Amino acid sequence: MKMQRLIIKLAKVALPLVLAVAILWWMYRGLQWEQLRCVLTGEMSWTWMLLSMPFGILAQVLRGARWQQVMRPMGERPRLHTCVNAVFLSYASSLVVPRVGEVLRCGVLRQYEGTNFGRSVGTVVTERVVDMAMVALLSLLVFLSQIPVFVTFFRSTGVSLGGFLSSFSPAGWAVTAACVLFVALAAWLVMRRMGVFSRTRAVLADLRDGLLSVRQVDSPTLFLLYSLGIWVSYFLHFYLTFFCFASTSGLGMMAALVAFVVGTFAVLVPTPNGAGPWHFAVKSVLVLYAVPQTDAALFVLIVHTLQTILVVLLGLYALLALAFTRYGRR
Repeated sequence: MKMQRLIIKLAKVALPLVLAVAILWWMYRGLQWEQLRCVLTGEMSWTWMLLSMPFGILAQVLRGARWQQVMRPMGERPRLHTCVNAVFLSYASSLVVPRVGEVLRCGVLRQYEGTNFGRSVGTVVTERVVDMAMVALLSLLVFLSQIPVFVTFFRSTGVSLGGFLSSFSPAGWAVTAACVLFVALAAWLVMRRMGVFSRTRAVLADLRDGLLSVRQVDSPTLFLLYSLGIWVSYFLHFYLTFFCFASTSGLGMMAALVAFVVGTFAVLVPTPNGAGPWHFAVKSVLVLYAVPQTDAALFVLIVHTLQTILVVLLGLYALLALAFTRYGRR
């Protein structure tokens, strides 16, 4: 039994990493690394890249502030800086084990603020439900608005939708299928884990309190502004990077929105920071907008790598800040 549990734990770490490495190897196996060096040292605009970074930080700060607000109706009063540092740390830790950060940040609040762990988990679930609703609405609006663009593109290039889909290589279809299967497996594991929770009424009650807390927030308007601010910041964190490269600087905001939405769904595949599936999905969108294959591949590689470095730095900052944080209510 212990060996089986050990194997399962190792698989949770190894399988996402293997999937990410396999997709990245497939995408970049023929890349001339001299091209990457030339782009990094002379062709890209580092000014725009640096301008995009504060929005990545702002998104996580707003997420911490919204989390604090959702906790208040349950009688919890965590300090804002602890909530923000917990969010910083959760994203960084998820680079090692996907999704573990959601549980970790609840543990941080319990340790430093004395909050109820089950209720914290419930509020995280609430956040995710709200985020999924916003992404679904954004996706619908974006794709409906871009139908004329897709039709014009196919007509002007003489490519039919069937022809575009047939341009996917067998390996491309295999990557897509692997991502779908991986999401299904992750969902099954979550539901199985929730089956364990269902045997504990107290935990379920805490989860229910967390889910219902959004209905009792002191200012629904502020909650909505936090939610909008989070996703606007995420988008600007991504969109401003388009101006770093000549091949993407002229695409426009709607093209960036399509790539952003597709990339958001791609990170549902539980790999470290969406590595692999995100690269594949966003590159495919850029190619649809006539960005050359090599330029699109370099774009996603550079942008994702630098944004991941930011996540790591914020996680290290959070570790240092928490080391000097006094314990609150226990």
